[in-house]
Amino acid sequence: MLQHKIKTLFTACACALGLTLGATGAQAAFPERPITIVVPYAPGGASDAVARVLATRLGDKLGTSVIVDNRAGASGTIGASFVARAAADGYTMLYDATPHSINPHLFRKMPYEKDALQPLSLVLLASNVLIVKADSPYKNVNELVAQARKEPGRLNFASGGSGTVQRLAAELLRQQLKLDMVHVPYKSGGPAIADVMGGQVDFMFGTVAATSPLVAGGKLRALAVSSPQRAAALPDVPTVAETVAPGYEAYEWNGMFLPAGTPAAIAQRLSDAVMAVLKEDEVKKRLIDLGAQPIGSSPADFTSFLQKEDTKWGEVVRKGNIQLD
Repeated sequence: MLQHKIKTLFTACACALGLTLGATGAQAAFPERPITIVVPYAPGGASDAVARVLATRLGDKLGTSVIVDNRAGASGTIGASFVARAAADGYTMLYDATPHSINPHLFRKMPYEKDALQPLSLVLLASNVLIVKADSPYKNVNELVAQARKEPGRLNFASGGSGTVQRLAAELLRQQLKLDMVHVPYKSGGPAIADVMGGQVDFMFGTVAATSPLVAGGKLRALAVSSPQRAAALPDVPTVAETVAPGYEAYEWNGMFLPAGTPAAIAQRLSDAVMAVLKEDEVKKRLIDLGAQPIGSSPADFTSFLQKEDTKWGEVVRKGNIQLD
């Protein structure tokens, strides 16, 4: 009887050890098949462009194919919810942007739980630029603000929609300086920029990538950038913080997420690969050319960053009573 119990216990331990070794072995062999990066925005945009650069280099680092899958719609929540429901095995990743921090404050009910995604790495930060038409009467941001105070409710600003950083960057400025200005929403940033150039709208915050060529070509005038430091692509353009609103800060950011519960060893493998790619000179140059600042962070640092973004934009949305268009 005693021998039978010992044999049973030995068999159970051996099975448990075998399962543990099998799981460890499976994680050590990761990846064994292609990985998909879901971009929850349309092809051709800035996030999509960067994701494709990263996909190529991650594939080389990980020894497998990395595929970009665009699942656009509902301000990025369609693609994000797809990843939130995916198997937590490291083969499906999310490449998201700033609307990820804004959407929970605009949608009455999100299509996925907040903790269904685990942060992997902050990829980049990008400044926005306050632009006016080339022959605008406003030569600097101080003159623009002075006019807004002189004639409350007359100045208007464009954006690519209520859930965009373009909108909230202007709203943050409005709230900090207690200005009365009118928001004019567009379906995307391109038409909004076109109407600023044409003088139909007084100003807007646009991305460096989209606006700096137009500034260089004399079609737009840049008055200020939204980051605390000046943008490398526009070194002569002051920041909002150093001119009219000390402490002002608004970024476009991109980052990578995994389904919650992804094994630690796999998450670490992916985190190390992303960090290594973002240290490559060629990749850094590509991002800088797009007006971005390459970052690469630990999951813990990215989580802390997201908490601050959530608090900031939640307050802006509530104070401005901002709703989806």
